[in-house]
Amino acid sequence: MKEVILTPEGFKKLRAEIDHLSSAKRREVADRIRIAREFGDIAENAEYDDAKNEQALLEHRIAVLEERMRAARVIEKKEISKDVVSIGSHVKLRDMDAKQTVEYHIVGSAEANPAEYKLSNESPVGKAIIGKKKGEVVEVSAPRGSLKFKIMEIKAA
Repeated sequence: MKEVILTPEGFKKLRAEIDHLSSAKRREVADRIRIAREFGDIAENAEYDDAKNEQALLEHRIAVLEERMRAARVIEKKEISKDVVSIGSHVKLRDMDAKQTVEYHIVGSAEANPAEYKLSNESPVGKAIIGKKKGEVVEVSAPRGSLKFKIMEIKAA
């Protein structure tokens, strides 16, 4: 598995999700299986089959998250430059065509969430701005055409 780059916040969220799934969610699914067994013959028991499928999906999700955690490298605050865009940076970008300014937190792909303005370092915009300095203008190829962004501000997270 390739290295997973996480911010300290992303690492805490990952740890919390694994803890929740491994404890509360496992108990919940085990209870569903126990209750379904009480319905009688498990050969024709849809509740039991559903609970067992949920258990398999849960165990798979826990395994994937634990693998991600083993491959994780947490970006420390001291590694985040204030001079150039890097993972962990908060970047204010000005869309040169739309004349709008948006602030993004640059994160590893495992943490990306555009709805929360968390932009992956592997996304087209992320790739274009990594290593760039305040004041530089970058051009990004997007499905709806070429976009131009000016880097207005760079802050360490």
